Amino acid sequence: MARLLIANRTRMLQSPSPPKPTTSLDEAYELCRQTTATYAKTFYLGTLLMSPPKRRAIWAIYTWCRRTDELVDGPRARLTTAETLDRWERQLESAFAGHPWDELDLALVDTLERFDLDIQPFRDMIAGQRMDLVRNRYETFEDLYLYCYRVAGTVGLMSVAVMGADRQAHNAPWDRHQTPYQPVAEAVTLGIANQLTNILRDVGEDARRGRIYLPLEDLALFNYTEQDLFKGVVDDRWRELMRFQIQRARKYFSEAEAGVRYLSPDARWPVWTALMLYRRILNAIERNDYDVFHKRAYVPDLRKLLDVPIAFLRAQVL
Repeated sequence: MARLLIANRTRMLQSPSPPKPTTSLDEAYELCRQTTATYAKTFYLGTLLMSPPKRRAIWAIYTWCRRTDELVDGPRARLTTAETLDRWERQLESAFAGHPWDELDLALVDTLERFDLDIQPFRDMIAGQRMDLVRNRYETFEDLYLYCYRVAGTVGLMSVAVMGADRQAHNAPWDRHQTPYQPVAEAVTLGIANQLTNILRDVGEDARRGRIYLPLEDLALFNYTEQDLFKGVVDDRWRELMRFQIQRARKYFSEAEAGVRYLSPDARWPVWTALMLYRRILNAIERNDYDVFHKRAYVPDLRKLLDVPIAFLRAQVL
């Protein structure tokens, strides 16, 4: 259902006369829940630990992000142009003005009314999709970082606005009147870590699309060529290159951890859960001997279940 809905909404974006929302608000949020559960199983597990209002908001935000990504990476991506993204940005502006374009926007508009979300991260994400329209290589990590911020760091900014900051903990009694620390930088960092993990997991899939997201300067550092990558060569050069990339991703995960303690108490457990589970994808890549061309790196369900109580303990003491 969720896959068909995403495809249908992408198709309707090509139409100059979109339909008006016909579902109830609860039905709109249910569609967002289905989309999140279908496309982001690990992330979805973390959202189930949130309070109902926050989880629904995160589902609405994730669904908007997914729809944005589908414009460039979905089954009808070949029809997407710069003008398509222009129309999508105008639809975004309409949602922020309180005018839903379709059923899924109905949930987003309600979320925008309940939480203090800024439009700029949404616009930045669309800018990331524009990058995918015009380039399929990144020479340096600095170039790649900008892309990662736009397509994933922005998700951290959107999410932290929903999760909220802790207004009581970590302040001395005489500082209670101070504005609580907002872990914005750490939220962006977690988004970067997640995107770097996505890139490492999806090297083979991206290569089949003619895309290389690993910085070309890193390939050169380990004497590994684009031709090697397109052939799916797994040798000592590749393993060393992947170890280097995994170490970088783990560094960002570690930096992001420092911000979790500043989140609202009801958000810490789900964020710890999502962080731990996503980071384990890196472990799965290592277990597969760094073969991301022929083996899908994933976290087993049993491992997910074992991590949930560990994440709960971390949320209480860290």
